[in-house]
Amino acid sequence: MLPVTSAMELPGDLEADNPLWRFALEFWRLPSVQEASLALQNEGWSVTRILCAGWLALNNRVYTGIESTKVTEWRGRVTGCLRGARQSLPKSQAPYSTLRLTLAELELEAEKIELALAWQTLPDQNPEKHTIHTEDELIHTNLAAAAPEQGTTAHARSFLDQLGAILSDFKQRDASP
Repeated sequence: MLPVTSAMELPGDLEADNPLWRFALEFWRLPSVQEASLALQNEGWSVTRILCAGWLALNNRVYTGIESTKVTEWRGRVTGCLRGARQSLPKSQAPYSTLRLTLAELELEAEKIELALAWQTLPDQNPEKHTIHTEDELIHTNLAAAAPEQGTTAHARSFLDQLGAILSDFKQRDASP
């Protein structure tokens, strides 16, 4: 039996439908974003960190890579656990398909809360407006700052370049982040 963990202290005023979440939904629908983001996730990257880095770049802000402990704790205790449970179920066996689908829906809801937690602290953790980078440099610098502790592999760089190009096009089409 697993040990019982205490409940997290979470804010009561969480704003789940915020500009970061709306950006995430719009960005996720673009061709290749899911594939590149999930490939990076499989290498240990956090899609939430990637989305925060991209959103900040589109708003001319530097992403420091520093995040609230609440976001990190939520990712580890909730989002990651739901993802792990979903991934542990066989994809092709019908008896598990309903549970896999339910876990995927719960994982998305957990990611929405994770982004809402990030939204609360992004301005405090990333106050700097960019001044020395071109827009494309800022996008790539921010995405690099979202790297996991073990750094960026050559394989990951190709996906980062792909996401960087998509973010650059996203900004150029004058979408509101």
